[in-house]
Amino acid sequence: MSKHVFKRAGFLAATVGIAGLLSAGVASAHVTANVYGPQPAKGGYGSIFFRVPNEEKDAGTVKVEITVKPEYALSSVRAKPLPGWKAEVVKSKLPAPVTTDSGTQITEAVTKVSWTAEPGNKIAAGSTEFQEFQISAGKFPTNVDAIEFPATQTYENGKVVEWNQPTPASGEEPEHPAPTVKLAEKTADGHGGGHGTDAKASEESHAASSSSDNTARWLGGAGLVVGALGLGVGAGATLRARRATAVSGKSDTEGK
Repeated sequence: MSKHVFKRAGFLAATVGIAGLLSAGVASAHVTANVYGPQPAKGGYGSIFFRVPNEEKDAGTVKVEITVKPEYALSSVRAKPLPGWKAEVVKSKLPAPVTTDSGTQITEAVTKVSWTAEPGNKIAAGSTEFQEFQISAGKFPTNVDAIEFPATQTYENGKVVEWNQPTPASGEEPEHPAPTVKLAEKTADGHGGGHGTDAKASEESHAASSSSDNTARWLGGAGLVVGALGLGVGAGATLRARRATAVSGKSDTEGK
């Protein structure tokens, strides 16, 4: 086999190995706002899960704070208890009253929701763990198609990361995007998701999503193994190509 074939094989194997390693790490590490089940509707209520991964290699996450914009005027926000974390919902007086579709004026609304890790608890350091923090909120505004929840992530080493950048109309994701939830159009009865059978469907969808996450992790690990094997094969092929080239050159010299 010619040295050119060896070189080509080595290059191809190395490329496959690198692609495998890269694809295994493509999963987003952003703080995101997720809905499991029916999408919350404008003017309705719904459950939102804030998924927080850990990006620091040597420090765990010990606090997560979600900002609720005053213009949304969310008068009802509840945080689901999470073992090992202390939740706090803060209400503030609005800069200006917000009038709802029914004519009700809201002068006070929730502006912050935070979860602080209790002693001995945290989202572990490294990139293998995440935690989800759930709220039930409403009534959602009727004059926007999506709601943003800027988030602040605090690590035990004191580092603070702000997830507060809006996604532009072009759809190109910024470096630190704000968690966002799209709102469905208002239903005939004026209610959104998050009640009755919708809440049950949300929990079932959440369980299915958690199962999918476990599968994704397994596949990601498999991708790393395949990528490493590909790099090994590429390195081996390259080494063999070099040896073949050296032998060929020696033979040519001896022939002369």
